[in-house]
Amino acid sequence: MEIAPSSSRFKLNDQFKLLEFRDKYVVTPVVDSPHERGFSVNRRDGNIKPLDEDASSGNPTKVSTIYGVGGTIRLLAGTYLLVITSREKAGSFLGFPIFRVTAMKFLPCNEALRFATAQEKKDETYFRTLLQALEATPGLYFSYETDITLNLQRRCKLAEGWNRKPIWKQADPRFVWNWRLLEELIECKLDGFILPLLQGSYQVAELKLKNSPAVISLISRRCTRRLGTRMWRRGANLEGDTANFVETEQIVEINGFKFSVLQVRGSIPLLWEQIVDLSYKPQLKINKHEETPKVVQHHFHDLCQRYGDVIAVDLTDQHGAEGELSKAYATEMEKLQTVRYVSFDFHQVCGTTNFDNLGVLYEQIGDAFEKQGYFLVDADENILEEQKGVIRSNCIDCLDRTNVTQSYMAQKILNLQLQRIGVFDSTDCVSLFEDDYTKFRTIWAEQGDEISLQYAGTYALKGDLVRYGKQTMAGAIKDGISAMSRYYLNNFQDGVRQDALDLISGRYTVGTNSPSQLQPIGAQPSKQFLPVASALLIGGVTVTSFSIHQAGRNTQQYLATALWAGVTAGVVAMIKANGRHLCSRPRLCHLI
Repeated sequence: MEIAPSSSRFKLNDQFKLLEFRDKYVVTPVVDSPHERGFSVNRRDGNIKPLDEDASSGNPTKVSTIYGVGGTIRLLAGTYLLVITSREKAGSFLGFPIFRVTAMKFLPCNEALRFATAQEKKDETYFRTLLQALEATPGLYFSYETDITLNLQRRCKLAEGWNRKPIWKQADPRFVWNWRLLEELIECKLDGFILPLLQGSYQVAELKLKNSPAVISLISRRCTRRLGTRMWRRGANLEGDTANFVETEQIVEINGFKFSVLQVRGSIPLLWEQIVDLSYKPQLKINKHEETPKVVQHHFHDLCQRYGDVIAVDLTDQHGAEGELSKAYATEMEKLQTVRYVSFDFHQVCGTTNFDNLGVLYEQIGDAFEKQGYFLVDADENILEEQKGVIRSNCIDCLDRTNVTQSYMAQKILNLQLQRIGVFDSTDCVSLFEDDYTKFRTIWAEQGDEISLQYAGTYALKGDLVRYGKQTMAGAIKDGISAMSRYYLNNFQDGVRQDALDLISGRYTVGTNSPSQLQPIGAQPSKQFLPVASALLIGGVTVTSFSIHQAGRNTQQYLATALWAGVTAGVVAMIKANGRHLCSRPRLCHLI
């Protein structure tokens, strides 16, 4: 079987002029094209129109260069146009340049705001806060010349001529971050301006294995079906879509051959939650629901349809709250005869330093993993091997333990691939080549950091195990800082970030009659009490400590110590009792 030829491939313009007039925005290609004049967006009502010959005439108030249009979104008082204002080249995907978004901006088309009610203006202000959060979205990638949402095996098996379609038609909607924003541009048939954005990670390394130059690309694709933050999107929804679902593809190009292997990660596909309440580890709750078996079935049916045989590797602890969740997962998996479920207590077997103990897991699943295989094409683009299945890994967050495990599996399959074409003999492995092994581990560690930033807001923990195979002092300090940052973000920032993601993914649609509007925007929970409570707590601890030093002097000091200790304990109890109300919570949608 041969790959479809690449002649007449559809290509987008890579630079545009943004002309700002008092009544409209105009977007035109920098390089004149008779087929793509551009389009205008009315600043009063947000209506989009393809340009006629004189539509861009006149004197604009501002002219600037942009590098793509991300789409439009309609809020209460009008439309906002998303444009990419800065980019950087991240590398090449199968020979095509890939860029990373470094800055983007929502341009308002909302002059009708001055006619809005006071409440509408207040709500619009909150929505604009969400747009500002979205402008800082990390890990967005795109290409003007090819679709990057499809893995190599899917690309090669598509019908001839697929790459001549507009890039948005080639893309897998699951992995297009701005899919909802592109709807109006699609309706207006502005194919030359429709730029799908992938959220995830793209890393590349150049190796020289036994004098054979090789390029390893690592591309991760984040699914948008259950988009969210670490604590506000856990588990699955009723359709079987899971939080933090990511498809990761490792592509190796060497001696004219191209290898590809896929792994996926995703939250445990049950209905469960872990609502922040100011505690370091909030209580984990499994929601008993009659639809749970169907949720699990839907999830794995979809995976099997897309990837073939599935090995579900559960890396959670087998005790405590994690153990209860893992037990519930195992119970549901016993009902599925088509999926192999493997429970592996990562912390028990590997601890914090024994990365090589993942060999215990490999002994359990190695034969099945190798039987799933990988995708391989030769220099003449003939398909020699196909991947017949996938490992689906999870821990609680599907970040730290998952990334360590996936990198281990990727290393194992890389050795087999290089042995397949004779670069390695049966005794060789990539870990014997220090410089190349360092590059390999680095791209996996950086990929883990990017995925973690998107879900948890911090760098990944256990990154040292991926980079160096062991924990270092610097890594332990970095993990401690990341853990504290996660605590702060989860409790005091992620409610707003979750609302922003619900808005961008279309889970919440602005409009009083919209069925997606699950609940009105209300007042934020009583966060104003948190500074007072914090001040009382810090003051109580300080005064209590001082009183203890003075307590031996007289009975009055004993009473003062007891009084302040009581006040401090009372404040602690009040904060604990009201923890959920003091945290940043989403205001737009229900959790499930």
